[in-house]
Amino acid sequence: MLRHLQYKIKSTGPITVAEYMKEVLTNPAKGYYVHRDMLGEKGDFITSPEISQIFGELLGIWFINEWMAAGKTSIFQLVELGPGRGTLTGDILRVFSQLGSVLRHSDISIHLVEVSQKLSEIQAMTLTEKVLLEQNAGSSVYKKGVTKTRIPISWYRDLQDVPKGYSFYLAHEFFDVLPVHKFQKTPGWREVLIDIDPQVSDKLRFVLAPCATPAEAFIQMDETRDHVEVCPDAGVIIQELSQRISFTGGAALIADYCHDGTKTDTFRGFCGHKLHDVLIAPGTADLTADVDFSYLRRMTQRKVASLGPIKQQTFFNMGIDVRLKVLLDNSDEPSARQQLLQGYDMLMNPKKMGERFNFFALVPHQRFPYESHQVNTHKSRKSKSSPTPVAGFDELVWR
Repeated sequence: MLRHLQYKIKSTGPITVAEYMKEVLTNPAKGYYVHRDMLGEKGDFITSPEISQIFGELLGIWFINEWMAAGKTSIFQLVELGPGRGTLTGDILRVFSQLGSVLRHSDISIHLVEVSQKLSEIQAMTLTEKVLLEQNAGSSVYKKGVTKTRIPISWYRDLQDVPKGYSFYLAHEFFDVLPVHKFQKTPGWREVLIDIDPQVSDKLRFVLAPCATPAEAFIQMDETRDHVEVCPDAGVIIQELSQRISFTGGAALIADYCHDGTKTDTFRGFCGHKLHDVLIAPGTADLTADVDFSYLRRMTQRKVASLGPIKQQTFFNMGIDVRLKVLLDNSDEPSARQQLLQGYDMLMNPKKMGERFNFFALVPHQRFPYESHQVNTHKSRKSKSSPTPVAGFDELVWR
């Protein structure tokens, strides 16, 4: 990968951080995500669904709550962007199966957006019966089958290929790996680029663009920070989600490491569960940048209502303690009980993921039919005409 990047830079000049991330993570031949399983203890990082089943179960309850609040449509799609190993979708499907009496009149289908061939294979093993799997490399639906709970499931490389219709969209640690452009105030704005170090031929370095670049158009006129990261790809996806939800209903739930337009330099790498220099040995480590939820909110263009960000610890107060008690009461194995408690601590402890991980939701404006922008739960519980609170977000101001 380093040789490929060096050739590219020698041919066309320094490249943007966004182009660097895209090549390193998703290059069809050598991209970090394309041909490896990087999740879990043996990989480079671990995600919430791998830590505790409760994470996915509560998200399953959240989607059912929103489906019921919208009037229990007869058809709905669950769409996950970047599904990892399929663990999260599997936990959600278990909830759907357990609440089959509630969902029995609804035609459900699963749609996974995944660019990694390796991860799609792992997802298929996790979620489907092998003998039912079909593959079509040339189609927009490159893989399809039936889940172990007899629900149709399909794989796509792009959200645009997913059929439009009443859908719930889930993006868990998806936006943080999308390519970002980085800018430094000097005092005018200059984009941060990546070049070959003239002193060491096999080493890369950061440089500032000598003049304005097209991506500077994404910087807000009233920006006060001296260093900014912008992700145009995230904006495009949010616009697509907003358009779909405003036309056909549903909701989107986004969970990620984030900020609300306050942080500056968050670009970092992870290898073997440790921080890794982003410019060393490209292609061997994960690259990530915290998601700017204020930017995502702007990109909705007010087509939908946005909720959050809200810290994971607060979001999961909607039922995590009750679910933990049920699982502990049903477990006789000391090791299993210890694992449940450790997983709970990892998810809820403010010093771990409780405050670092945040949730953000997109819902139709019809979800809040009254004029006031304030979701006041005390008033809504007294009024028969007020909508059902959005679980996890019911004390927030929607924007």
